[in-house]
Amino acid sequence: MNTVIVLNKPYGVICQFSPHEKHATLKDYLDRPGFYPAGRLDTDSEGLVLLTDNGGLQARISHPKFKLEKTYWVQLEGSPDEAKLDLLRRGVDLGDFVTRPAKVRLLSDAEIGQLWPRQPPIRVRQTVPDFWAEIKISEGKNRQVRRMSAKAGYPCLRLVRVAIGHINLFDLGLALGEWKEIPFRG
Repeated sequence: MNTVIVLNKPYGVICQFSPHEKHATLKDYLDRPGFYPAGRLDTDSEGLVLLTDNGGLQARISHPKFKLEKTYWVQLEGSPDEAKLDLLRRGVDLGDFVTRPAKVRLLSDAEIGQLWPRQPPIRVRQTVPDFWAEIKISEGKNRQVRRMSAKAGYPCLRLVRVAIGHINLFDLGLALGEWKEIPFRG
């Protein structure tokens, strides 16, 4: 059975082990030689990162052809509008590719309450509303969720990856910056 390391990556941490002049790296949170991220999570995004020491498993987790579902909780600028959200549900033409349809639903206050405060906090504009949505995709190309939401008219204020496949950050009870090694069944 394969094992993976699940890390709850803080905002501002770059998904690499080599030193970086501006940002903290994965090495600041764990020291496991031979383990590498299975896919990336942008420096300005937070949440679940999987690491493995198995190249085949790394490809199976991260490559879009395997269609492993990734779940993101996103704080979006604006007010929820079903017509705009349906754009995401149908697939979005981003110019360089058309996304597969996403699963989208609005999040409740109770769900949002599971999240930790972001450091630094997002900018808040008193005159512009915002809301939280869950977006599930099976691709995970570079900055895809941010690009999709922007194309639908919703700038992304905060993005937290909460699940990859059956692995859910909240089920594991990982605080920000914590990690755990678990078996991978996928």
